[in-house]
Amino acid sequence: QVQLVESGGGLVQAGGSLRLSCTASGRTFSTNSMGWFRWTPAKGREFVAGINWNGGRTTYANSVQGRFDISRDNAKNTVDLQMNSLKPEDTAVYYCAADLRRPGVHVSSNLEDYDTWGQGTQVTVSS
Repeated sequence: QVQLVESGGGLVQAGGSLRLSCTASGRTFSTNSMGWFRWTPAKGREFVAGINWNGGRTTYANSVQGRFDISRDNAKNTVDLQMNSLKPEDTAVYYCAADLRRPGVHVSSNLEDYDTWGQGTQVTVSS
């Protein structure tokens, strides 16, 4: 059974940092692109960051560019999201996702291109 499990969420003050981790199990994801999304009641689910199969290509939402960093360790089957200079508007449930259908050289920011999702982890940034 393919499974993605997020960890590392929590409560942090504005300006602080958090590191989210996504651990994959059930199969290797080393040939697939991975992404992080977040959900709020106001905006729904939106793209945050994506990374291709070997980490050589990354893409970010404009709102997090320069503050967040996505990375992966294929030996451990993990994808991390380092979040710095956090703002209250970063408050959301964060989801890890895998794009299993397309070649891993591509990195998509489209929700529809990701077909496997974790359960999410809450990040709350206080002002």
